[in-house]
Amino acid sequence: MKLLTSFFLIFHIQVWAQTTVKGVVQGPDGNPVPGANIYLQGTYEGTSSETDGSYVLQTELNGQHILVFQSMGYRSREIPVTLSGSSYDINVVLKEAIGEMNAVAISAGAMGASDEKKAVVLRPIDIVTVPGAMGDIAGAFQTLPGTAAVGNDGRLFVRGGDASETAIFIDGMKVGNAFGTTAANVPTRTRFNPNLFKGSFFSTGGYSVEYGHALSSALSLSTSDIPLRNQGDISLMSVGGGFTQTLVGEKNSITATSNYFDLSPYQALVRQNFDWERAPSGWDAEVAAKQRWGKSGMIKAYLRKESSGMQIWQPSPGVQERGALIRLQNNYTFAQSTFKQAFSKEWDLYGGISYSRNVDKLGLDQQDVHHINQVGHVKVVGVKGLSDSFSLKSGLEHYLFSLRQNFISERLQGKLIDHHSNFFTEADYYISKQWIFRGGLRSGYSSQAGQAWLDPRASLAYRFGHQGQLSLAAGKFSQSPEPEFRILQPQLQNSQSNHLIVNYLLDKNGITFRAEAFYKNYYKLLTFRGQPFFYTHIGQDGEGQARGFDFFYRDRKTFKNTDFWITYSFIDSRRKFAGYSEKVQPGFAPRHNGSVVIKHFVNMLRSQLSASFIINDGYPYTDPNHPGEMNAKTRGFQDLSLSWSYLVKPSLIIHLASNNVLGRENIFGYQFAAEKNASGKYENIPVGLQAPRFLFLGIFLTLSKDKSANQLNNL
Repeated sequence: MKLLTSFFLIFHIQVWAQTTVKGVVQGPDGNPVPGANIYLQGTYEGTSSETDGSYVLQTELNGQHILVFQSMGYRSREIPVTLSGSSYDINVVLKEAIGEMNAVAISAGAMGASDEKKAVVLRPIDIVTVPGAMGDIAGAFQTLPGTAAVGNDGRLFVRGGDASETAIFIDGMKVGNAFGTTAANVPTRTRFNPNLFKGSFFSTGGYSVEYGHALSSALSLSTSDIPLRNQGDISLMSVGGGFTQTLVGEKNSITATSNYFDLSPYQALVRQNFDWERAPSGWDAEVAAKQRWGKSGMIKAYLRKESSGMQIWQPSPGVQERGALIRLQNNYTFAQSTFKQAFSKEWDLYGGISYSRNVDKLGLDQQDVHHINQVGHVKVVGVKGLSDSFSLKSGLEHYLFSLRQNFISERLQGKLIDHHSNFFTEADYYISKQWIFRGGLRSGYSSQAGQAWLDPRASLAYRFGHQGQLSLAAGKFSQSPEPEFRILQPQLQNSQSNHLIVNYLLDKNGITFRAEAFYKNYYKLLTFRGQPFFYTHIGQDGEGQARGFDFFYRDRKTFKNTDFWITYSFIDSRRKFAGYSEKVQPGFAPRHNGSVVIKHFVNMLRSQLSASFIINDGYPYTDPNHPGEMNAKTRGFQDLSLSWSYLVKPSLIIHLASNNVLGRENIFGYQFAAEKNASGKYENIPVGLQAPRFLFLGIFLTLSKDKSANQLNNL
């Protein structure tokens, strides 16, 4: 369980002194530039120009800042401003440009979440204010097209792919074991606090050659830069509490956080169906440091340590006793350091090093297993603008994958060490203001498998006169099997997939519409028999396809003080993989998936009322009482979640949220007995949410000389 310190919104109350900046944005021909993005650099204070090019920006910030003007097809303008509570008129003329990424951009498969980019689908604050997500990053992304809500798991399942096929990166560096370790049918969460991040790049396929070791999807999270001010943040919640202290210098900052959670008191008050011997509890601590380097460089360092545990009795079909006792103790360490430096003559260099170590001590009934998984990643990337219309990106990276398993009772040990070396290069060519082509090649070599590979990828985009754009992406993607299989069979080769995506995107005047069709085929998928730690008959004769389409519509304009989005996804996925002997629809891939998120700002009450609703048509499963595999399906999944956020005063926020408020009994499948009963039937128990709903209450207090400061500063 991660601290849920980022559920909230920026409330619109005018009780502090404001600076007003207004003016008109024009093109070189004197015509107005509507929809231009205008913001204060390093903050999320911004606005957009109207149809006549006029804009008004009001802010409570003060001091020296940079005002940035951006619009598709034009060069950016940066103007220094001094904010002091007065009113300023600043008129701007933008020059045309075709060589910048804010002209036509590749959008096939990509969903950005940053106010620094056009074609924004979700802003950073949106990621942490979806009621049903309960502050979990992956939970928020489950309201986006292409994803499936698998409530008894909690990880990201994208377009018919398994959760292990989605890779997560922080500032471009690989994160090993990004989700917390848990027991079967107890949903997990991402480990990282959403307050760390200023934006994200979520790709459902067709992503850049910079991202590898991911068969279906990539999620890249960008950490925030230097905070605005010194402050301390206190969090008191129904599941625990924490404290964060931020110290800011002229060119550097350091933030330290410590948190503790224990679900025992909550579950003593709110009845659960879990049979806990010891409810989940744990602590985490993290330190994030940032240092500006020269005129245009930045160095970031981050360290996180956490420890958690649980003991749970898991029932078995046809067995009257409590079942098997699962004991779990997890210790996790993640550390990384990254740098970014812009040089003269259109030359940028960035990269870093990351390391994760995940230690699981598992007690599986009478069997004790120690599981130590380590991932290391080193990367250096250079980007060179060779002209206004052509840029080249090239990089080198090296991965270390290490796994050690100790079976304590049998005194057995297994060990895996694998090194991956990769080189990638990618070019962007602006054919005109309407056309851009991206082509790239990613190569790799595995020391353990003795395998080399090449993955070509290409994208093409065209921007229409009405500001909509059409994109096409295609490419090859590779990923080595999970270490627990390679430790048993070291010579396993990469699984591979091919992606083809067609996308249309329109982002204009507060309304975003996105439609996408896709086709993916998979080969060399892993097949096996047996249970975790005891796999047999491991092979790579699996294959499959996934095809479908999805829609996304977001409206921030039609209804006053209301922001909402609607998604629908159709996913037709069939795979021969894991323990299946033929191509089947996976249990984690419902065909029809939809979601609605609504947020309404009530200025008079200083509150935000939010609702999210997720629905699908059910999960396939195998009923051994009938012939065939995946021969049955559960009833449809539905989850209505609500939240209320109240700004008591600028530095104090109260948040109340509940998921599944209707108490619907959502079933994700059934667990069947290994043998028939006296009636000749295989008995079963449902696999579902053991907690009908989860209630969250949080009180968040900020201590700072600036009495308007709160925990929304970095969102």
